[in-house]
Amino acid sequence: MTWLRTLKLAFRFSLREMRGGLSGFMIFLACIALGVAAIGGVNSVAQAITAGVADQGQTLLGGDLRFQINQRDTTPAESTFLDRLGAVSHSANMRSMARLEDGSDQALVEAKAVDDAYPLYGVLDTEPQLGRQDLFGEKSGVFGAVAPDLLFNRLNVKIGDRLKLGSATFELRARLVSEPDAVSDGFGFAPRLMVSTAGLAASGLIQPGSLVENAYKVRLPAGASEADLKAIQDRAASDFPEAGWSIRTRSNAAPALSSNIERFSQFLTLVGLTALVVGGVGVANAVRAYLDGKRGVIATFKSLGASGGFVFTVYLVQILMIAGLGIVLGLILGAAMPFAASAALQSVIPVPAEGGFYPGALAMAALFGLLVTLAFALLPLGRARDVPATALFREMGFEGRGFPRLPYLATAIGIALALAALAILFSGDQRIASIFVGATIFAFLVLRLVGALVQWVARKSPRVRSVALRLAIGNIHRPGALTPSVVLSLGLGLTLLVTLALIDGNLRQQISGSLPERAPNFFFVDIQNGDVDAFSTLIGKEAPKGTLVKVPMLRGRVMALNGVDVDKANVPPEGAWVLRGDRGLTYDAKQPANATLTEGSWWPDNYTGEPLVSFSNDEGKALGLKLGDTVTVNVLGRNVTARIANFREVQWETMGINFVMVFSPNTFAGAPHGWLATLSEKDATAADDARLLNAVTRAFPAVTTVRVKDALDVVNRLVGQLGTAIRAVAGVALIASVLVLAGALAAGNRARIHDAVVLKTLGATRRTLITAFSLEYMLIGLATAVFALVAGGIAAWYIVARIMTLPSHFMPEVAVATLVFALVITVGIGLAGTWRVLGHKAAPVLRDL
Repeated sequence: MTWLRTLKLAFRFSLREMRGGLSGFMIFLACIALGVAAIGGVNSVAQAITAGVADQGQTLLGGDLRFQINQRDTTPAESTFLDRLGAVSHSANMRSMARLEDGSDQALVEAKAVDDAYPLYGVLDTEPQLGRQDLFGEKSGVFGAVAPDLLFNRLNVKIGDRLKLGSATFELRARLVSEPDAVSDGFGFAPRLMVSTAGLAASGLIQPGSLVENAYKVRLPAGASEADLKAIQDRAASDFPEAGWSIRTRSNAAPALSSNIERFSQFLTLVGLTALVVGGVGVANAVRAYLDGKRGVIATFKSLGASGGFVFTVYLVQILMIAGLGIVLGLILGAAMPFAASAALQSVIPVPAEGGFYPGALAMAALFGLLVTLAFALLPLGRARDVPATALFREMGFEGRGFPRLPYLATAIGIALALAALAILFSGDQRIASIFVGATIFAFLVLRLVGALVQWVARKSPRVRSVALRLAIGNIHRPGALTPSVVLSLGLGLTLLVTLALIDGNLRQQISGSLPERAPNFFFVDIQNGDVDAFSTLIGKEAPKGTLVKVPMLRGRVMALNGVDVDKANVPPEGAWVLRGDRGLTYDAKQPANATLTEGSWWPDNYTGEPLVSFSNDEGKALGLKLGDTVTVNVLGRNVTARIANFREVQWETMGINFVMVFSPNTFAGAPHGWLATLSEKDATAADDARLLNAVTRAFPAVTTVRVKDALDVVNRLVGQLGTAIRAVAGVALIASVLVLAGALAAGNRARIHDAVVLKTLGATRRTLITAFSLEYMLIGLATAVFALVAGGIAAWYIVARIMTLPSHFMPEVAVATLVFALVITVGIGLAGTWRVLGHKAAPVLRDL
């Protein structure tokens, strides 16, 4: 029990030493609190949103079960099956063009038709709040409709005005405030226009092959369990194997939203962990500076017979208590974030985040904070253990080089590895987490080498005539120099910021620059078979210089790969999107002009054998497919199995007509379908686009026209919102870097005071010293910025070019901004601390030399 008595004694001494306050530990506390708050807060918000989805699953889904079928209604047998389950509400969703009654203007809308049973759960909120008949009923041949403010503003209409949808007239009778099941319908590029199912039927928009999504929501009898839901899903699959419907339950109301929130929170958690690791450098600096100030106390302990282990324990207990305080502060901030985010996210995510206490997320953040503290504090504590009392009495500090004893070094490395392993283990996408953690460790090691390289270059540099510059170069490589700490602390934060800035800049450049130049002007969807020739004639008349490309189009859902149900297939994340929901399909006798085969060969013109399919190369390889494998798709309630004849390269970034799967024409012989077309015209003006859009909408009201520029504007806004969130969290890492930089400079103040006093005694002026210190900080900041640009540029290139498969460009404005920021921060903070050093009285320092 000797160790227990030693621990109690060390704890008592630790409390006595801490009576003097936490002077020197403010940056330590800030670094730990900041990192813990970022990790705990991000994960708490993610869990709050997930809890909101789970608790409101019935309302968000619109029922206990949701069956979705594309391009067709249910068969009588399927309808009977659904009706026996409970109350059923049918809604139909499709994109179309709504136009003013006089045809002078039009807008793309997400039309949603609902029946009298809608909604089974929740409330349809409109302004004014009217009954179902008043909202959607037919009055004198005119149906009712509701729409959000966005559509009112876009078409400059008011309540009581009329719109045309297809061949039917609708009166806007209320503003749509919220629809309870909006999130289950997925993301829309256009404003909602809600009508009745009778109104949509009267519009004439639903034709054979029309791209319409039919959703059947079921309210089960009270008390239905999750096991009951699973049993119904299994029965639906076994009784109707070719229905091709996708089935969701109340426990999985918004899978896309939940998946995106999970991915985004994982990414932000890793960024927060980077901030915490950067803060760990601040911990090491603070501990070193604190122990340097305790030289006399440690010398006294050792002179009175205290062992090195006892000294280590005393100060380890102090560090852990201070870290505990920082962790608690971070947890308080992290716990408050869900409440703050609830209001802030309301306009971005249509799910209320449930403010609450999420112990799992906070416990993970606390664990990370504790491990970072230990990993970075053990090395300076281990060095202090072995400094003899005689050296301490001679005012020698802890600037000595070398590593502490092997047990301390091994423990620190072990804790760092455990930290990396936990970061990967807690992540949903362990591959991405591994890359991120590996890159952080690599950057950490390289930055240490960069710091050493800067010192080596300074040591080997030729002697210069300028006294200030000679002093600056000497300060860079002298024993106990700040160079390694400054390069390490600022380098990680700057590298992360450069990486994110370049990714964001490249995405914006693609969306607002090169993409519109290569993309077509318009997409035309739902062109009926009988209208294709007339449509082509109209386009030729309205845009004689334009290039019209048209292909047949169906919708289908991948049901099986090589006979294995896709729900049971082990698919990597990069290929899973192909199997989610329905895909656009086409057929072609000839190889498309924009297709380059990578494997296999195209089928003959008059091919009549077994169904064949051409699969996109990257997606096919991601799914593990090879030539000769089979793919089963469900189209219009019929399962079709085709054999892979070839793989082709698809350039999705051109935004032209591209499909994951192109089938041989005999595959869908006789199947009703529409056509998809694009129009490209480089020299077309906004007025030309508006005139063409109006002409098409007047002549073919059932054709959905999507202006690519408008769609890109929506995407650009989304990228902007994501970019803001990412930059905010990256800012946390940068703030941690600045704090650590300030701490590193503060840790070196004692040596700076000695240097300044000695130099002033030897005749150096204040101006000479300020110039020397400024040059020193400028050189270190410049070296750090150059590394950040190189490392951040490589990381951004890899993500943009290899993962996103987009053209990657280095952006000079990011380079200039990084250099300026690095120099301003290092010189600014350095001079702020140096000014106080230069004003220090010489006599007290000289007496101690």
